[in-house]
Amino acid sequence: MRWDELFADLDAQLSAAEAAELAAEVADRTRQEVGQLRLVDRLRPALGARVTLQVAGLGTAHGTLLDAGTDWLLVQEDGARELLLPTASVLSVSGVGGPAEVPNSEGEVVRRLDVRWALKGLVRSRSGVQVLLLDGSALTGTLDRVGADHVDLAEHAPGEPRRAAAVRQVRLVPLAALAAIRSWG
Repeated sequence: MRWDELFADLDAQLSAAEAAELAAEVADRTRQEVGQLRLVDRLRPALGARVTLQVAGLGTAHGTLLDAGTDWLLVQEDGARELLLPTASVLSVSGVGGPAEVPNSEGEVVRRLDVRWALKGLVRSRSGVQVLLLDGSALTGTLDRVGADHVDLAEHAPGEPRRAAAVRQVRLVPLAALAAIRSWG
């Protein structure tokens, strides 16, 4: 009878040890997976959600999250203007909840859809923009070119089309200085 109790006790101890080991392994794997999440992985499931962002050089922005690229966000502000934000200028985002998108091994094409790709869309559209810099200053005009680390902005008054006579100057703006780019509507 004592042997039965001894074996039952050993079996319970073994079961408890196995359960503790499994719980530790699950916790460790969870921490590793969370450690692989990027901001975009947290934001992609929130597309269409109303968000509040703190942005360097801009302050608080409210709107609907339209898209999230590898290093940029597109938000439709209250008032129907779109705001393109390099994620490097985003200080915080609220209004996002729920699960994150599982990170995948992005292909070469997806990796190339960075903020420069989004800016090239503005160049192609010839849309007038307000360029907000990290120091809080604002420039207006039309984006002419996107280089490896900068954009060329033809400065002119808001609402004017880009015409040679309207352009005051062409200014080179480093991508690292961009806080946001706002469409004129």
